[in-house]
Amino acid sequence: MLNHTLLSAERNIHDTSTTLNAPSTGLKIATDQPWSVSMQRLRGGVSDGVDVVTINNGRMKLDLLPTRGMGVWRGDVDGVPLHWVSPVSNPVHPSWVDPMRRGGIGWLDGFNELICRCGLGWHGAPANEVRRDAAGKIVSEEFLPLHGRIANLPAHDVQVSISEENGGLISVTGVVDEGCLFGGRLRLTSTLRTQPGSSRFTVEDVVTNLGSAPAESEMLYHCNIGRPFLGDGATFHSASTEVAPRNARAVEGLSMWNIYQGPTPGYTEQVYFSKPVHDERGYGVGVLCDPDCERAFVVRFDTSTLPWFTLWKCTQADQDGYVTGLEPGSSFPNPRAFERTNGRVIQLAPGASVTFRLEFETVLGRDSVRKLLDEVTAMQVAVARTIHPAPLPTWCAP
Repeated sequence: MLNHTLLSAERNIHDTSTTLNAPSTGLKIATDQPWSVSMQRLRGGVSDGVDVVTINNGRMKLDLLPTRGMGVWRGDVDGVPLHWVSPVSNPVHPSWVDPMRRGGIGWLDGFNELICRCGLGWHGAPANEVRRDAAGKIVSEEFLPLHGRIANLPAHDVQVSISEENGGLISVTGVVDEGCLFGGRLRLTSTLRTQPGSSRFTVEDVVTNLGSAPAESEMLYHCNIGRPFLGDGATFHSASTEVAPRNARAVEGLSMWNIYQGPTPGYTEQVYFSKPVHDERGYGVGVLCDPDCERAFVVRFDTSTLPWFTLWKCTQADQDGYVTGLEPGSSFPNPRAFERTNGRVIQLAPGASVTFRLEFETVLGRDSVRKLLDEVTAMQVAVARTIHPAPLPTWCAP
């Protein structure tokens, strides 16, 4: 086992000079794949100062962003890109993101990642949140902008671990604190793992309440994918007991809620909420399959802490950001007060933690994709699914 610190604010370490690979570590990993882990700091424009950790397992490459809450910017598997083409071309340093811009949706100014977290204190639509005591008197009032703070908070400790076990395991762990005076203190400890030669990686996130008082937490994983997986006739596959349109716009496309169209100028997003079912391990699944059933992007998620799923369809013109989002969540992306009323906000006692686990995989080849889709179909036929014709009052905020 080898442990190496790439970045530590406490110890004044910022290592962009070292590339870890088989020769440099001396570890005996049973693979012919030329794996490596390295870090660089971007210079120029709104990307100035953004750290990028590149994990190359020999088959799959991932660019991880410690500066942006440990999000995954982009990747590729066997030369097939894992990304989407956002109007925001490059990673944006948090100092250039004003969350209050445009009425509380300034978060979008930095949005271009493959995997972007929304949380930790809240993750929903922008809203003014008013709290009252038992007598109805206002005790606090604050405006919560879109999707929370975590995606625009830098990690202060990033470490790489390389293990010889099970043919080799590459792990990158980062620690991000979300706190302020009189506003609580939550900590994210995030670990991304992959094996040399694999088309799969996992994410394990632990959110801990470091404050002395109980705290609320929400988490949503905005997993965004474009071409070549997305295209006219691409399909989304999952297993769930219920699906509901978020609003009247989503109702318009309900008959084809899991089928995508090509780039459409002027398209307005459509969003569908669902209650996933899980396999024998307790994991739900969401799959984006390309129109030819030759490529699929898969997210699996532990439904014990991520019991809800949001499908975001944003098939607007290529120039404007042709993309779909597969989004496991601890709750739906509504205002936090609405989610609290409906019992979906996590309550953390002082010192308590909650763990979120996800698995991501790229499946290539018609036979492999068909096997995957058969697996999802078998999960779905085992349970009845209700597709609601209108937004559910307890799921969809007015």
